[in-house]
Amino acid sequence: MINNTDAAYIAGLFDGEGTICYKQYVERKKKHTGKGYRTTKTWRINMEIAMTDRSVLLWLYEVLQIGRVGKKPRKGKTKSGGKYKMQWRWRVTFREAYKVAVLLFPYAHTKLEGIQKIIDHYSKRNIMNGKVVDLETYKETMNLE
Repeated sequence: MINNTDAAYIAGLFDGEGTICYKQYVERKKKHTGKGYRTTKTWRINMEIAMTDRSVLLWLYEVLQIGRVGKKPRKGKTKSGGKYKMQWRWRVTFREAYKVAVLLFPYAHTKLEGIQKIIDHYSKRNIMNGKVVDLETYKETMNLE
């Protein structure tokens, strides 16, 4: 389990460098039978931190043991005509984002509204393996306390 100091540091890092996507989109998907497409509403829920210092994101991944770290290349040139530095991105999606949101909630400030949306989204949908459970059971199962 992560200690309070690391959780507070990660929350501060996320407040400064992180982004949250919590949005519902309408997508067109091929029908499984027959011709044509069907439309469906799909949630996009993710949290990410992008920066040029890869070592910080690798430390973050080692501490949380969740998410992915990968390259986030930028196309084009800087105003002076040079290349952009390589950006690295740590990212979690869906239930992993929920786990991180619960961890960061007590320490976050600027991203608190987005974190609260993720927590509320999964608190209303407490389903694990097809079974309805309450939030406390989910936290215990996912070792979030």
